[in-house]
Amino acid sequence: MTPIPPPAVELQLLDAELHQLDARRAQLLHRRAWLLTVLQPARSAPMPPPLPAAPPRREATAPGVQNLLLVLGGLLLTLAATAFTLVSWGSMGIAGRALVLGAVTLAALGAPVALLRRGLRSTAESFAGIGLVLTVLDTYALHEVAFTDADGATFAAAATTVLAALWAAYGIGTAALPSPPVTRATTRTEPGTAPTSPTLFLPLPAALVVAQLTLVLWVIAAGGGTHTITAAVLLTAVIDMMIALRVAPKAVRVVAIGGAFAMGGWGVLAAGLISLSAAGPGAAARAAALLVLAAAGAFGAAWLVPGPRLRTVAATTGGLLGVAALGGLLRVPLPLDWTVLGYLACGIGLLALVRGPLPEPVRRGLGGASAAVQAIALLSTLPVVVTTLFGPVAWVSRVWSGAPDDARAAATVDIGWPELQTAAPLVLVAVASVLALTVRSATWRPRALSAALTLAWLTATIAPAALQLPYAVGLLTQGLIAVALFSLAHRTATVLALLTTLSLATLSLASEQATLAVLASLTALLAGAAWRGRLAPVCVTFSLGYATALACAVGASLDWQPQHIALLVLVVPVTAALLAARLTDPVTTVVVEVSGAVAGVLAIGLAGAELSMLALVLALCGVIVAGTAVRPERRNLGYVAAALFVLATWVRLGTWNVSDPEAYTLPVTVPALFVGALRRRRDPSATSWTAYGPGLAVTLAPSLLAAWTDPHWTRPLLLGTAALVVTLLGARHRLQAPLVLGGTTLALDALHELAPYLAQVVGALPRWAPPALAGLLLLALGATYEQRIRDARRVREVLGRMN
Repeated sequence: MTPIPPPAVELQLLDAELHQLDARRAQLLHRRAWLLTVLQPARSAPMPPPLPAAPPRREATAPGVQNLLLVLGGLLLTLAATAFTLVSWGSMGIAGRALVLGAVTLAALGAPVALLRRGLRSTAESFAGIGLVLTVLDTYALHEVAFTDADGATFAAAATTVLAALWAAYGIGTAALPSPPVTRATTRTEPGTAPTSPTLFLPLPAALVVAQLTLVLWVIAAGGGTHTITAAVLLTAVIDMMIALRVAPKAVRVVAIGGAFAMGGWGVLAAGLISLSAAGPGAAARAAALLVLAAAGAFGAAWLVPGPRLRTVAATTGGLLGVAALGGLLRVPLPLDWTVLGYLACGIGLLALVRGPLPEPVRRGLGGASAAVQAIALLSTLPVVVTTLFGPVAWVSRVWSGAPDDARAAATVDIGWPELQTAAPLVLVAVASVLALTVRSATWRPRALSAALTLAWLTATIAPAALQLPYAVGLLTQGLIAVALFSLAHRTATVLALLTTLSLATLSLASEQATLAVLASLTALLAGAAWRGRLAPVCVTFSLGYATALACAVGASLDWQPQHIALLVLVVPVTAALLAARLTDPVTTVVVEVSGAVAGVLAIGLAGAELSMLALVLALCGVIVAGTAVRPERRNLGYVAAALFVLATWVRLGTWNVSDPEAYTLPVTVPALFVGALRRRRDPSATSWTAYGPGLAVTLAPSLLAAWTDPHWTRPLLLGTAALVVTLLGARHRLQAPLVLGGTTLALDALHELAPYLAQVVGALPRWAPPALAGLLLLALGATYEQRIRDARRVREVLGRMN
């Protein structure tokens, strides 16, 4: 409620304030010089002078306290007047009631005039607000006393008109009052306050708020229908816009802008609902007229508002309203399925204005409106697109259940076809054509062409289902689309082609013959696309994937069991291994090898139902991996090949019910020792633990465990013989790993064989014999402690010199 004065008054106040500040500064400088003179002898004092106490911080500013008090006082007076009018009205006669309300109202409205002359603008605002509220109460009292039988709408329209006019005149009249004289008292204000001004803030904005409903109420009082009321609302919004553009006071502009948006939104929403519900040409024309009125207001704002952004937004709004008006006219004669196409045609027609002699912000706004209409039209086709692309996935759970009647039935296995979507292909074609023909910017041209290609692909994809073409024709159409896209040297086209192959593959699952034909065709097509360099890594992955699916489909068509189908699937890893050896691109090579590995894992999974076939598949996978490991950059795959061979051997032994551990460990030990020997020949620095330790431990440890639980003598004898041979070889070649592992195994095996006899000997000795023997042993060790340490050091040095 703090006022802002006119520039002339504010300049006078600033000059007076600066004069006072200069006088005060001179006084303070004089006082400071005197204080320095007084304190000159006391500078040598040890204690510094005490700091002046900080003034207490004020928790509220004077303007804040002032405004709070005024607002509370005005609110209380307003409530009291309302209670008096509504509750205590009947206890007085008509003369007394008129006298009281009239006197109070005149006093409340007249007080601001005197207060403004004295410069008390905030207080004047409070009294003015009370006076405005009292005029509303006067109007209510007048209706209750003198116009009780009057029509409510008519009285409300007249009351809002009179109140708006009176408040506006009151605000203009107070603005014409002379400015108060500038005195020293008026210039000494608290920090944060502004000088006073004779102009009141509340009357003009309040008059504009009341005037928002004036025209609408007059139309209602005159018996106007929905169309007339909507026209009044839109006309009010246009008037608000003109006031916002032409009136100087900021508060009035803010209210006018808010009224323009509120009334404009209300009117546009009502006009849009009327247009959508119009049942005949006449109703559609009247609704279109309302929308044209709103569009005219928006275009007027586009020419008058300052700033290019606001002008663009206004032009966009006007363009959308124009499309709604013309589209509403076309909606009535057109079939319901073609409604979206009618609105789209109007939106595309806006592009003709974009190239006309219009200001740049307006042309940009019209282009945005056209783009918005096209985007909405595309969204309307989304149900058809989603159904066509994702509906065939349901065939995965219904493989070879029978070919459907047409392409639409193939796309709607578990869901229904969207209604009112006959014109969806035409909508996609229209937007694609606009993108391809109208976008000429060097920056946006490639993106527009990619978007147009995508829309054209969607059109061709949904066309068979939308037109209910035969199932075979739908498959052929999808295949031709994929071939055409792969023929284009464009990344977007290749991606769309890959998506088409996925859709085609799922559609073909309905029929056995279709599945075989489609998978074979897709395998060859994608192989050719990869060979031509069309996203080679991705295309070759798809090709090998479709080849794997084709192998499974061929096996199922021949009624083979899964374990036999696994042999067919192994053709894919073989092909991948041969192909990877000839490729030069490292990325494509890795992708091919990974795809082959995935097919191999699938073959192993299919063969798991029969152990004998699983062993064969594992062995064949080992052969494939071993062939790949021949390449220098894939040497590490040799370990994988060895693991596959070992697994194949173990599975085969399991099918033969072999329970001896040596049958499982020796196939690992022999090649491991062979590889270790080659390793030491190529790298003499490799230790025996690295070369021979794993291979020896794989056989010796399980055999030793089996020997300790074997009641027969054959296994311990053979194990001891083998351990003796390993120990002697380790001693002969001075290798630590064979010597330690073989010697330990030999000792433990001998202990196992001598354990019964040792038990008999211990049982035959008296009970004091074991402690005595232990004591003698300790004495012997103690007596030869130094020699034993020396011997142990020699043994450690000998073992350390062994490799």
